[in-house]
Amino acid sequence: MKPMDVDKLRAYRVPECNESYDARDTILYALGVGAGLSDAVDELDFVFERNLKALPTLALVLGTPGFWAMDPRAGLDWVQILHGEQALKLYRPLEPQGTFVGLTEITDIADKGPGKPAMVKSRRTLSTLSGVLVAEMEEVWILRGAGGFGGPRDLSHDAPPAMPDRPSDVHLDLPTARNQALIYRLSGDRNPLHVEPSTAKLGGFDTPILHGLGTMGLIGRALVHLACQGDPALLTEMRLRFTAPVVPGDVVRTELWNEANGEVRFRSSVPARGVVVADGGVARVAGFAEAQLAA
Repeated sequence: MKPMDVDKLRAYRVPECNESYDARDTILYALGVGAGLSDAVDELDFVFERNLKALPTLALVLGTPGFWAMDPRAGLDWVQILHGEQALKLYRPLEPQGTFVGLTEITDIADKGPGKPAMVKSRRTLSTLSGVLVAEMEEVWILRGAGGFGGPRDLSHDAPPAMPDRPSDVHLDLPTARNQALIYRLSGDRNPLHVEPSTAKLGGFDTPILHGLGTMGLIGRALVHLACQGDPALLTEMRLRFTAPVVPGDVVRTELWNEANGEVRFRSSVPARGVVVADGGVARVAGFAEAQLAA
């Protein structure tokens, strides 16, 4: 593989996205991350318009032009991209419908060396039309074999924390459906690696895998049930590192450790395959202060 064209990527501007969404989009997203599949939790309010509530991770698919790495102008070999890390911070709860402006910028690039990965970090904000900040997201992509262009070896960000050295306080198993990625992609990420076997094999996978952000949405549901008593408005921050893909049909176990000051740590795995799919998880479940909402 040849090194990434770093100059081309730095010159690329991710298109701004002005997006309106409604109850149908909110329900479709919830179904895409598995809401309603488990009989162990009550999720009617995520999939039925009568008392509809938006999952906090819905922000991950709003105000984005989709998988922009597929744009030839970015100069990326998108089939070789792995989702490394993802963070989400909400400044106010999401409503089941609204209009947002999404701005995405590439903030950092690292080179692990010839024949090794390159790392790309980006930041996206969601704001109302009047400019009120609603959410902020940061993600890290791993571009396999794209190193060797020169530059810093490491990204300028904190490493995920270690998990507590004790048994988890609580856990929840949530199933995925065999058609999970087929549903999730309707919320905007049309990367064929997640649905087409031939493209998945080009990416080094035996079968199509679930989107990383789809996995994060499923884990977010688990956190809402484990730490928020089912109230999605209590989950304000969430950060994790992806360590292995979820295959549609897997049952994902999320383990949670309660810490101080409304912080929790979490890890997710697929026990049937003996793999950890997300690690270094940190979330805040303190809710939103009235002063913050009034700002």
